[in-house]
Amino acid sequence: MAERRRALVTGGAGFIGSHLCELLLDRGFEVYVLDDLSTGSERNVAHLRERRDFHLVVDSVLKESVVNELVHRCDVVFHLAAAVGVRLIVEQPVHTLVTNIQGTENVLEHCNRFGKRVLVASTSEVYGDRTEPEALREESRRLYGPTTARRWAYAESKALDEFLALAYHQERGLDCVIARLFNTVGPRQSGQYGMVIPRFVSAALAGRPLEIHGDGTQTRCFCHVQDTIRALAGLMDEQATTGEIYNVGSTERVSILELAERVLAATGSSSELVFVPYDAVYGQGIEDMIHRQPSIEKVRAAIGWEPQRTLDEILADVIEHTRHAPVASERSALLGG
Repeated sequence: MAERRRALVTGGAGFIGSHLCELLLDRGFEVYVLDDLSTGSERNVAHLRERRDFHLVVDSVLKESVVNELVHRCDVVFHLAAAVGVRLIVEQPVHTLVTNIQGTENVLEHCNRFGKRVLVASTSEVYGDRTEPEALREESRRLYGPTTARRWAYAESKALDEFLALAYHQERGLDCVIARLFNTVGPRQSGQYGMVIPRFVSAALAGRPLEIHGDGTQTRCFCHVQDTIRALAGLMDEQATTGEIYNVGSTERVSILELAERVLAATGSSSELVFVPYDAVYGQGIEDMIHRQPSIEKVRAAIGWEPQRTLDEILADVIEHTRHAPVASERSALLGG
């Protein structure tokens, strides 16, 4: 009988990471999670804790000795650990930059040392300040605002993660693949750090106003977490993806105003819509991406992946989850990772 493969998921107690752990366990992996629980939650993996093939290590990707031991022990590494969410970026910029840059460098160094394949989760934020509605391709040029606009600190840190991964691949032969995620949503996602759908749904169910930041004409494409994790596993499994970058997201574009109206309709809520300037929420120095839609031709060609769930199905899942797992009152927000 073949020995069971082992996977390390950094950030595995987070929203996406916890769903990925479930998928890997279902596929026969022994799963190790490294998470400092700063933005993740032990509740996300509580149902896995009694399994003999699941191991949660509560520590930081910044700690070299811990990363060294876990990478050495595992066959493949999914690097999802990161400081995420606009509110966290605004309130803790040093934490954001250090975690995203030094943490990734630490993981890459040890994957390179032990010859382990690694998937680095990046973000659509790296495309920067986009005002055109056309789909973004992996080779699209990037345009950022000034360094005084704090939003771009996260985008720059994740872009540097990509540069580091590609440099390790090109210079040292590291076996790695990069996935740029576009607004992954679904059950267990917290609205605490500014993710829009859980914020809107929580507010609608509680009868609170849905706050739309800006004028609501900005557009996004939301991808169900179950679709996202299928892509991550598929990219890891396909060896030909090494050294490449792939967009992972839905192509169903919606304005934030329309999203709010669809949440109200789906929940049967009579909550009002309130428009709030960005500066009134986050203070000075916050800008937004106007449009963000991925081209997914490359990932479709590589592994045959495309999203299967519609926005209506996403909203239904989040509403159902929120109704059965009520959260503390939170302010509604727009910006998501």
